[in-house]
Amino acid sequence: MMNKNLFKDIPEELSQEFFEVLQDREALKIERIVSKGHYTPENEWYDQQWDEWVVLLTGAATLRVEGHAALYDLFPGDHILLPAHIRHRVEWTDPAQESVWLAVHFRPDATG
Repeated sequence: MMNKNLFKDIPEELSQEFFEVLQDREALKIERIVSKGHYTPENEWYDQQWDEWVVLLTGAATLRVEGHAALYDLFPGDHILLPAHIRHRVEWTDPAQESVWLAVHFRPDATG
């Protein structure tokens, strides 16, 4: 067993988003994501096979979900459930500070 902190051991240079898998099980994956001015490249979308629940712990970000006119502005404590195969993208993250996300991915049939 190891004691770790979600806000420590972040690379000083973040030329691209930092992804760290914290737990990986058959029906569940938990990861820490760190962004600093990063966003999804234009005309690219995430289209995942698993559901994703994500919470923003620090920083600020904006998400776009396909088929939804409104953008989702996220601040610390804000969270969203992105069902499998709902296309989404990160439009913006704050370039002045680290945006730390906690993402929980789980199979759609594992929700009970």
